[in-house]
Amino acid sequence: MTDTIEAKTSPNMTTESALPAEETERLGTEIVAALKTVFDPEIPADIYELGLIYKVDIKDDRAVFVDMTLTTPNCPAAAEMPMMVENAVASVPGVGVVTVNIVWEPAWTPDRMTDEARLVLNMW
Repeated sequence: MTDTIEAKTSPNMTTESALPAEETERLGTEIVAALKTVFDPEIPADIYELGLIYKVDIKDDRAVFVDMTLTTPNCPAAAEMPMMVENAVASVPGVGVVTVNIVWEPAWTPDRMTDEARLVLNMW
């Protein structure tokens, strides 16, 4: 089974898991906190608030799969960003193997940003 955090579009988690609910909640909260420590080198906002994280799946064996995108396919940080995300998520106690997938559908738009990111970027 799996627990899924649908970032930005649906911030809830599926609870069909062999992991205890408290552990799933802790992992989810700490993974989101870890993702908020990763910043796009060209934009002064974290990748979670920018809406670059599309999905986080926490598997029963504690493996974590992250689907993310970039602001553009030509992003200069494209080579390093997945490793930054992998390292951040792997730093959460109790997380197993971390796999980061770059996806392009749906394409990222500024509409995916949170109000916090809009405030930081002065995009009102």
